[in-house]
Amino acid sequence: MSLPPLEPSFDARLADTALGQRIARGLKAPVNPAIAQFASALAEEAGAKAVLFYGSNLRTGSLDGVLDFYVLLPGPEQSAIWPRVSYHERDFDEVTLRAKVATMSLQTFAKAASGALADTTIWARFVQPSALVWVQDDEAERGTIAALSLAATTAARLAVALGPEEASEEDYWRGLFRATYQAELRVEQPGREDSILSANAAHFSGLLPLALDAGAINHAALSERLKITLPQSERRAVLGWWRRRRRLGKPLNVLRLAKASVTFAGGARYAAWKIKRHSGIEVTLSPLQERFALLAAPAFLAALRQHRRASDKLSRNRAY
Repeated sequence: MSLPPLEPSFDARLADTALGQRIARGLKAPVNPAIAQFASALAEEAGAKAVLFYGSNLRTGSLDGVLDFYVLLPGPEQSAIWPRVSYHERDFDEVTLRAKVATMSLQTFAKAASGALADTTIWARFVQPSALVWVQDDEAERGTIAALSLAATTAARLAVALGPEEASEEDYWRGLFRATYQAELRVEQPGREDSILSANAAHFSGLLPLALDAGAINHAALSERLKITLPQSERRAVLGWWRRRRRLGKPLNVLRLAKASVTFAGGARYAAWKIKRHSGIEVTLSPLQERFALLAAPAFLAALRQHRRASDKLSRNRAY
């Protein structure tokens, strides 16, 4: 059976598939009431359709550090560099919560999740766990679930195209995350893919077969491994799709960094904190760089290149 288009259309009926139902259950992960209140306030300010909460704080339940939200808006697809990123602080019960908030339309989010756009960050990030902490109505909920189903299908297709004909679920996901991290300007240490999989083992267990079913990719279970039936012509098509996006990964990251440096209040301090947290490299900012974050971009890029050189050296010694 031939595969459907590499960039499937957004269809809310994806929420009714086995994959959609699995994702819907995961989106109901419990969160601290303060996080739900924060999401509600963000949604009200933005006129949102849905708010997703993700990142390490979702897993740990901690309110420390910077919380991560995606605010999904009504309206048509956006053509500019997206998402819009902002920094917010709110006090709840005498506790100050800090958040990095990405804002974009649900329609753009879904199209990026499908693989139709050059961006890799949406489907690579949202095949990982997230929680739907605020939603406008049932229609918005179904649309969000369908978009996340597309993200899982896109990620799964690349995972098996990059991997061997037979491997464990974990090995396919590991190869996927290693490839997507290398395609972007990321500050994570080598082996970050292992920590993602170990910390979210329940989320990923059994997800790949459902995503392959949704993507019409034939597979068979062999004990604790999967055997993938992917014709060479289809594999070449997926890898060609990936090569085009891999080449654009770092330039898109630079453009988004430049945009965020202008629109992200407190962005320079946040970026310096993020780089130090993940790489151990400290970027010292002048008062002028803190005020005009674009001036800090060369320092950030130098730190990222330094970390990338060290990461690539270690990665070359790691087998698939």
